[in-house]
Amino acid sequence: MADFIKNLPPAAVTYLEGKRLDEVECIISDLPGIARGKAVPASKFARQDYFHLPDSIFYQTITGDWGEAAGDEGFTEKDMILKPDMSTATAAPWTGDWTLQIIHDAYDRHDKPVEFSPRNVLKRVVQLYHDKGWEPVVAPEMEFFLVARNLDPAQEIKPMIGRSGRPAAARQAYSMTAVDEFGPVIDDIYDFAEAQGFEIDGITQEGGAGQLEINLLHGDPVKLADEVFYFKRLIREAAMRHECYATFMAKPIEDEPGSAMHIHHSVLDAKTGKNIFSGENGEETAEFKHYIAGLQNHMPAALAVIAPYVNSYRRYVKDHAAPINLEWGYDNRTTGIRVPLSGAASRRVENRLAGMDCNPYLAIAASLACGYLGLLEKSEPKTEFKGDAYEGDGDIPRVLGAALDLFDEATQLHDVLGPEFARVFGIVKRAEYDEFLQVISPWEREHLLLNV
Repeated sequence: MADFIKNLPPAAVTYLEGKRLDEVECIISDLPGIARGKAVPASKFARQDYFHLPDSIFYQTITGDWGEAAGDEGFTEKDMILKPDMSTATAAPWTGDWTLQIIHDAYDRHDKPVEFSPRNVLKRVVQLYHDKGWEPVVAPEMEFFLVARNLDPAQEIKPMIGRSGRPAAARQAYSMTAVDEFGPVIDDIYDFAEAQGFEIDGITQEGGAGQLEINLLHGDPVKLADEVFYFKRLIREAAMRHECYATFMAKPIEDEPGSAMHIHHSVLDAKTGKNIFSGENGEETAEFKHYIAGLQNHMPAALAVIAPYVNSYRRYVKDHAAPINLEWGYDNRTTGIRVPLSGAASRRVENRLAGMDCNPYLAIAASLACGYLGLLEKSEPKTEFKGDAYEGDGDIPRVLGAALDLFDEATQLHDVLGPEFARVFGIVKRAEYDEFLQVISPWEREHLLLNV
């Protein structure tokens, strides 16, 4: 890899023009979506084709504890072989020196992809589409909050102070004045994104206090998941420069809307490049309805993947800008599955259930898996919902424990995502849920201590 600098993506080449590369961050996503890896001098990276990390990084809960998911061999922490995907090389423009980040893929000692590595899970699902002659296309939307620095977990999270010196206001969706309040942070987000070669389709103010949304252009699922993975770090670093935090919690502030990662889906015929959701005359095809049905039928079992924490389920509350069911409708933002206004070539299905706290690789993989099963089953969706779906009954799990029960039983979904991934994910999330259940909340102390 001695000549790797000559073959970097264009944005990385531009970033390093006239500079000396100091360091390379070799990173991989764990189950929660945290970047794990090693930082090495550029000269050392040039001499290596791979590096090692123990497979135990995929057995960790969000708190740093461990799920007993090591399998028959026991907890030996055997090394994985991590190989760089040089197409992902990008700047780390917030660092003090000239640094690149490069995403790696995980392989076992027999050079087979590690099945529970999130990027490999998504690659597996995309390959299943390819095997059928289909090309999946996605476009994620990222919602997040900019909040005041919070050094005490016992204190409530509060909106950040904007340029005006006042806390960010709620219920100002699409307000340009509200966006201007965070101008310095947004400027750094744009600058970092440009240095990393990412194209932002737009930034808008959402309904929550200090809540923003970034839209990305549609494209290859793995590439877009890489970008979301990178963007989470990028946005956090931009916020830290301005004495605030960026949080991707699904529900960080009481009485405010939650943060979603809406996922738009379409599927192309690999030979013709045409959208299989539209016919020759622009009409909806059977495949379009099958895809919607797949989301309706299989998303309850996949919910533990796209809503992976106890906090995730605080977002699914009536009239708080998050779906509570899997109804579908045309241009209806109250349904869990929305068909946006579009021409025939760009006909697509929007999954509005995923929270922004998800691992982007796993959430996109799970959503694609549900649609894939619908295409194979040729099932029909329920009748289009018209009206306010918030007034309807909820038909998704309300707590993580119930979602995990459905996930554990979903053998069809496991076959698509990978049985070994399903095994490890279920064990780790159960361990995490058990940890949470040991915590006594302020609500319990306030209302139960002297009253029961």
